[in-house]
Amino acid sequence: MRNLDPTGLLDRVFWAVVSINAGRKGFATKGKEGEGRVSYEKGIAEAMSAFRDALATADSKTIVLAEYTFLLQELHFCDKSDKDAFGSLSQAIRSFDDAFLCLEAVDDTAGYKVVDKAFPRNPEYRVRGFPKDAFHIACIAHGTRLRNVLRSPGIDSMEKELLKLRLANLPAAQDSHSGKQKRALAG
Repeated sequence: MRNLDPTGLLDRVFWAVVSINAGRKGFATKGKEGEGRVSYEKGIAEAMSAFRDALATADSKTIVLAEYTFLLQELHFCDKSDKDAFGSLSQAIRSFDDAFLCLEAVDDTAGYKVVDKAFPRNPEYRVRGFPKDAFHIACIAHGTRLRNVLRSPGIDSMEKELLKLRLANLPAAQDSHSGKQKRALAG
C-alpha cells in the first residue's frame, strides 16, 4: 500500500475539474478554442494522475474521497437547468455520504457484527459473502452511472479514458472495503 497525503490528492482532483470545466467553456468560446483545449487536456491529465495515485493506495476511503471530490466539483459546475445531470450527481453524492457513514460503522467491530446479522444471507444482499452495505451500494450505483456516461456519443477519447479509470477504481475500493468487513466480522 502506498502512503499518500489525502489533502494533496483532493486538492489535485479539485483543480483538475476546474481545468476541465474551464477547457469545456473555452471550446465553446470563439477564439478561445486553443486555450480551452490546453486547459481541458491539463485537467484530464491531472485527474488521471490523481485517480491512479488514489488507486495505488488500495484504501477504500481514499479512492472514494477522490471520486466524491470530483463529483462535488462537477455538481458545482453543473447547470441547474440540466435536471438529469444535476439529479444524477446529487444522488451520487448522497450515496457516497451514506458510504462514508458505512466506513465509520465497519471500524466498530462489535457494531458491525450486528449489521452483519441484519443482512439476509441471500447472495443478492451480499458482496463476496459480506453485507451489501451502503458502501457497496454506492460503488455499484456509481459504476452504473459511469458506464452510462461512457455509452454517450461524442465524448472525447481522453475523457473516456478518465471515465474508465474512475470506473476501475470502484471495484478496488470495494475490495478494500470487503477486507475491512472481514476484519470487523472476524474480530
